[in-house]
Amino acid sequence: MHPYIHAQNNPQHPAFIMAATDEVVTYKQLNDYSNQIAQLARARGLQVGDGIAIFMDNNKHFLEICWAAQRAGLYFTAVSSRLTAPEVEYVVKDCGAKLLFTSDYMKDTAVELLDLLPEMAGLFMVGEAADGYEDYLTARDGQPAEPVADETRGMDMLYSSGTTGRPKGIRRALPGDAIDEADPLFNLVSLLYGFDETTTYLSPAPLYHAAPLRYNMCAQQLGATCIIMENFDPEQALALIEKHKCNKSQWVPTMFVRMLKLPDDVRTKYDVSSMQTAIHAAAPCPIPIKEKMIDWWGPVIYEYYAGSEGNGFTQLNSEEWLEHKGSVGKALTGILHICDEDGNEVPVGEGGSIFFEQPMDAPGFEYYNDPKKTAESRHPVHPNWSTLGDVGRLDEEGYLYLTDRKAFMIISGGVNIYPQETENLLITHPKVADVAVIGVPNEDFGEEVKAVVQPADWSASGPELEAELIAFCKENLSAIKCPRSVDFDKELPRHPTGKLYKRLVRDRYWGNKNSNIV
Repeated sequence: MHPYIHAQNNPQHPAFIMAATDEVVTYKQLNDYSNQIAQLARARGLQVGDGIAIFMDNNKHFLEICWAAQRAGLYFTAVSSRLTAPEVEYVVKDCGAKLLFTSDYMKDTAVELLDLLPEMAGLFMVGEAADGYEDYLTARDGQPAEPVADETRGMDMLYSSGTTGRPKGIRRALPGDAIDEADPLFNLVSLLYGFDETTTYLSPAPLYHAAPLRYNMCAQQLGATCIIMENFDPEQALALIEKHKCNKSQWVPTMFVRMLKLPDDVRTKYDVSSMQTAIHAAAPCPIPIKEKMIDWWGPVIYEYYAGSEGNGFTQLNSEEWLEHKGSVGKALTGILHICDEDGNEVPVGEGGSIFFEQPMDAPGFEYYNDPKKTAESRHPVHPNWSTLGDVGRLDEEGYLYLTDRKAFMIISGGVNIYPQETENLLITHPKVADVAVIGVPNEDFGEEVKAVVQPADWSASGPELEAELIAFCKENLSAIKCPRSVDFDKELPRHPTGKLYKRLVRDRYWGNKNSNIV
């Protein structure tokens, strides 16, 4: 299945509707526009295997660009709209993108990028184009709405940060098959969650995230209608479910929290009975929050655990979760193994690194331009076992429970934050002698970023230095990576070899719990 088929069979059916404006893009329009952008890519010299980057807010042009790359055999990299210009520069250059698509919503950062990306084959801006950018619509509409002659299936190349602080691209070999060939996620979405042409899928999250991007595209492969929220608002989300009778959706737990915290008279006035499948992932969901969601919406809540790497997938429904509270499900793709630090499997119930086993002949992922990180993701003995770096345990029935995360990754509102990059920046500040950046409890977002600083001069510690360090971070990093608070310590706990005992720092804030996942 593919949008071009739905454009032939049901051309006026909405492919998606923008939530704030009610603007409809039909399958015929999506097909035509994606053909035009594919033609534009060819006109600028891009061939099968080349790449593009998309640095935009949620707007009506985002998905047509993705579909253009998908049908032109290109890699498409969606870049977080929260990043600073140097961070965007790194991703665009690392992935080898030859075209950059942005929007006037991102104008300030996009203008900074002009001097950083001098050798692009094309820079395009949706909306009012800044100097140095071509007007997106003028460029698109100057191309024919016919398929390129050499259509073949392209794919996303998304970035997942690592413990070094630098994001790493997840790249797979292009399949070299027809654009309407199904991939494994397509089969999961259609068979497991019941997506089809009658689906109305509410998408409340940024499209640059892997799950929203991939699930919207899977829904459109099947002829569904997607409701795209420009920004998440808890009451608006409920109103959209009622208005459009949405029957499928995907969330992160912080969205559940915000909806549950609405005043009762607001929260209960909307009819959400149309919702048949509400999927959540990306961050651990507190048990009380999930219990309340099931009480409110009924047994329609589904959870999965997976990564952008696509090396495995666990899942469970509401009934299973109520019998295995805290679990993220059983493996549907890949065979789960829990291993100790030496790679030996541990007994059932014991914690260890989570590995997914795939068939020996299955195509594996690689971290682009980082063979060391790719090698670290593989089991020391079994090359077809790979890990996302998480720690968990299995019960007797094979249900997986996440018990911790390697390298102390911070998950705030469903967004993965790796503290090393922030630590690397803060240590360059002249008033900082040592620093640890950790995740601490946050009622709404699960975790928030905190810096614990050993100042070069203890007498300088206090509110003024805290404000100075936070401002320093905001000048150099995207806001989500910056600490929301700074505490001071006369000496951070380090081993004589130099290793920082970050666990000891974290335990002060998590009450010496074995896990911060509840």
